[in-house]
Amino acid sequence: MIPIPGDLHARYNRDSAGRDWLASLPGLISEALERWDLYVDLAPGAEPWNGHGALVVPVLRDGSPAALKIAFPHEEALVERHALTLWDGRGAVRLLAADSVSCSMLLERLDSSRWLQDAPMDEARDVWGSIMRELSITPDDRPEWRGFEHVAATAERWSDELPAEWERQDRPFPRWLLEAALEVCQTRGAVGRRSGKDVLVHTDLHFMNILATSGEDQALRGRYLAIDPQPQIGEAEFAVAPILWNRITELPRNNPAAGLRERCHDFSLAANLDPEAARQWSIAREVDNALWYAGKPGHSGDLARSLWVASTLAGSTLDGLPPAHELPDPGDAA
Repeated sequence: MIPIPGDLHARYNRDSAGRDWLASLPGLISEALERWDLYVDLAPGAEPWNGHGALVVPVLRDGSPAALKIAFPHEEALVERHALTLWDGRGAVRLLAADSVSCSMLLERLDSSRWLQDAPMDEARDVWGSIMRELSITPDDRPEWRGFEHVAATAERWSDELPAEWERQDRPFPRWLLEAALEVCQTRGAVGRRSGKDVLVHTDLHFMNILATSGEDQALRGRYLAIDPQPQIGEAEFAVAPILWNRITELPRNNPAAGLRERCHDFSLAANLDPEAARQWSIAREVDNALWYAGKPGHSGDLARSLWVASTLAGSTLDGLPPAHELPDPGDAA
């Protein structure tokens, strides 16, 4: 019996759909092991890995290491296999097999003990930029492209949803910040529809979603590869935001606001992106995040972080927020 990590169990034990999925996991694992002729490669008593919405079990296939990923069936997880198929191991983990019914994938195994989260920021910038350039492929006639939402459509949806949610949450931040996000949605959404510069976008490309390769792959494919893409189609600059709301405590203590804007600029240039478009998209994404956190008990720290990032990028850090270096990392807030 493979144990379920405690944080994954706690996250999905809150409602009936999550509890049903947790209860189904032993059967889904057994079916996948049989389907792909796999052997579990866990030390006695060890737990499998997990992300926010998936269980990942190290396995062996024909004696070679691989990773079995079983995700809670949500929108991003259902199209992840399409993005990995299109990238075909270039800049991202390689997909070996997939089963859409069970939302299961067999992936090449990366080094889960080494990720970009621990790399010096200069190295992280260069690696992130290189991976972004590899991942930013343009659409073609392959059928996998048909399942992705367009970034511009997300912006159009936010134009309606953000004001309504801001009112529903009893106006949790000043209106000017909401209007800054709406302006981005209207301008960048329209530009995205007209530009003809669509690429496949990894919308969750933060430092912990970039893992190390090993052995020969380091020479052939680079030292790091991306995982967990949450893919969309659109402007590549949409991908910059997650590296701004992570590792905030590493910004310069004497002027973290300037450091945040500099990070946005430098990471954008490393990936051959437009820093101004990246700044704009990051404002909209963090306002959307802030409104989500505002409606969830126990996320006051996450709300403060999102408001700090969004307002700082918009040019005027909100009063009353904790200092930047006291803001929690994603997943550590209360």
